Amino acid sequence: MLLNKETSGDKWHRRPDGREKVTGTLQYLTDKSLPGMLYGRVKRSDYPYARIRSVDVSAAEVLPGVHSVLTHKDVPGLNGFGIATPDQPVFCEDFVRYTGDAIAAVAADTPEIAEQALHLIHVDYEVLSPISSPEAALKEGAPSLHPAGNILHRTEVKRGDVRTDLQKSDFVIKEVYYTPRQMHTYMETEGGLFVPEDNGRLTVYAPTQHGYKDRMQLSRILDMPEESIRVVSSPIGGSFGGKDELNDQPYGSLLALKTGRPVKFHNSRKESVRAGLKRHPMKIEMETGFTREGLMTSHLVRILSDTGAYATLGAPVLNFATEHSMGPYQIPSVDVEGLSVYTNNGVSGEFRGFGGNQAIFAMEGQMDRAAALLGIDPWEIRRRNLRSSTDPGPLGQQILATNGLYEVWDAVEHSDLWKKREGQMDTKGTEAVSFFDFSSESLSRSLAAPWIKKGIGASLAMHGAGLGYGIPDPAGGRLKLNASGKIEAAFSYEEFGQGLVSTLEIMLCDIFRCTPEDIEIVIGDTDRVPHSGSSTASRSTTMAWMALQRLKIPFTDTLIELCAQATGLPASELVTGAGGIWHRRRNPDSNEQEGIVLSYLEIANLASEEDLIFDTKFQYPTTPDEVMGGHFLYTYAAVIAEVEVNTLTGEVKVEEIKHIVAAGPVINPMGYIGQIEGGSGMALGFTLMEDAIMDHSMYVTTNLDTYLIPTFQDMQQKITVEAIENLPENDPFGPRGIGEIGSVALAPAIVSAVHQATGIWLNKLPINREQLTIPMHSEWKEGVNPWQRAQRT
Repeated sequence: MLLNKETSGDKWHRRPDGREKVTGTLQYLTDKSLPGMLYGRVKRSDYPYARIRSVDVSAAEVLPGVHSVLTHKDVPGLNGFGIATPDQPVFCEDFVRYTGDAIAAVAADTPEIAEQALHLIHVDYEVLSPISSPEAALKEGAPSLHPAGNILHRTEVKRGDVRTDLQKSDFVIKEVYYTPRQMHTYMETEGGLFVPEDNGRLTVYAPTQHGYKDRMQLSRILDMPEESIRVVSSPIGGSFGGKDELNDQPYGSLLALKTGRPVKFHNSRKESVRAGLKRHPMKIEMETGFTREGLMTSHLVRILSDTGAYATLGAPVLNFATEHSMGPYQIPSVDVEGLSVYTNNGVSGEFRGFGGNQAIFAMEGQMDRAAALLGIDPWEIRRRNLRSSTDPGPLGQQILATNGLYEVWDAVEHSDLWKKREGQMDTKGTEAVSFFDFSSESLSRSLAAPWIKKGIGASLAMHGAGLGYGIPDPAGGRLKLNASGKIEAAFSYEEFGQGLVSTLEIMLCDIFRCTPEDIEIVIGDTDRVPHSGSSTASRSTTMAWMALQRLKIPFTDTLIELCAQATGLPASELVTGAGGIWHRRRNPDSNEQEGIVLSYLEIANLASEEDLIFDTKFQYPTTPDEVMGGHFLYTYAAVIAEVEVNTLTGEVKVEEIKHIVAAGPVINPMGYIGQIEGGSGMALGFTLMEDAIMDHSMYVTTNLDTYLIPTFQDMQQKITVEAIENLPENDPFGPRGIGEIGSVALAPAIVSAVHQATGIWLNKLPINREQLTIPMHSEWKEGVNPWQRAQRT
């Protein structure tokens, strides 16, 4: 179904937090202030790699207005953090490994005094030559950045004899792909307000994707019981994975406890660029064998991932890239190896798509190149290699069978936009449009500007949701009828712009046939919510839906039973509805309601609060096979992109994008479209302009004046979203999350479209103009007018 306001009907739901966000009145956590609070800043490394001989903070400590200066000596617990591998020091003691490394932190009366104090901290360094690439880190004799060496993680997937099968193949496509160090560029940079409470507890108001994980890590650093720390973590001004790890929380917490006063942190954009996480840059080598009929025979992949100075989630990201480097295709033999490597570059971490974007770009590039070489339609060659619904997953693991993959393929095949491309193919199925095609048909498509070429491309993806086999992935939730007579739903998920509150509201109103006024949603506060896992890996909607399915019957039955006991009415004639419990007299089997019997507030007064609280705990569904990181639930997607290439300047302008997504029932149409469009915009930047460039491990792009992201003017002229809602009968998992699927497959679709427009293959993102203009103009002599050349041809 084409998803829009008209097709959604009554399901088109305006998000409850929308007005505050668009008017700017919403208060993010970094907007919070308290009387008497101090301002915190961090002293960061001057070099990407150096040995620390000594740190002298004495001059900073005596500066008027400074209340505390902390170094590694002041960390009472573990001097390290990281969700999976806590190898990032809170404060560096012996070495600095990137320019975002923290050496000291200051709390002062004003931000200006804190900044001045940083300049008074003297660090004596022995400067070392940085390791600026994974290749350099792997060289024999390269210094070890960590005790175990420079390899963080290694992956391997092998089936069959790839070398032999490649030799036997009729054709082999061999290519190397490169992807950029993309920034999350969230509106709200890192920070927070850290408050020591009178009772000895600490309250942390800080944007994060996982309050409970932050609490656990802070407990280790502060040497405090987890229960003594409260983390309030919503609403967040954007994250996209970038705030899943700790950032300023250790410094704010330590300074607040040391000074006994609230301390506020809020990174400038430049500091956010310097210390914040980025998408893992990857180099992906692929050799893929095909028969003359276009069937894949073998697939050799080597992935080199730059995790930067510290681990963060570099290992799981590499696992994910490895899994997705085989795409949604049947391949008889595969040989995939991946390495995640430490360097002195900026730290890479979790980012929307989680390594899938890089791998899918490469895999789909192979399919397009094979199609062109073999003279087969690029969409047809994908069909010939599609997994069937009952095939195992890429890692050979059992996965939930659905027809989603074929359905999204079929939707592209029959779309008007893709048929439009067919008109640009010759009878042999090869692309008729290239830069040097100045035929009358080609020119008629761009009479006004013959140097403008158009092309259409498409790509296909299957994307795993959840954290995967072998990784703790708790889920759950709580329902209660609170003392105010509200149906209170509590989860440890966070609202960071994805529309979670709106989606929860819709699900609750649908289940209980109540109104938004009957509901209170509690999220993002460890003192008030159960541990139901993180808002990550496209899991929140699925997990919330599954929790409510488990909770609705005991919760509803209890309310109805209380009402029946109080009124003497048969429980079978009572239902939940707007404002309270309703009586349906005429037909007990229908939903027809004739009058409210008791309000929710009256029901709440009939029992103790404890009797009206219902919890559930479970794990995210995972494959039963012992395949580390292997997924069980997948979402399927296809993207069609139409582009316009200015062959004089190399500018690529995206005219139209169509996203087709098979993710089960659409709960929140407006939120669904918003997520896909937002992911698409982020992928547009990944494809066309974004790269946090480093030179000798120093950021060249240090702020948003040099690191450009798409603006409204850069976005596609038209974007549509088609939702395929089918699921197998009795599917117990409900709607799948769509937080990432809009971002994973756009790049290969655009690159394919650019190839059709220009005849040039691109293997490096973001596409820069030189990649297009140099090959296109290399045959021209100075002064030749392209329009004249076209007429002569």
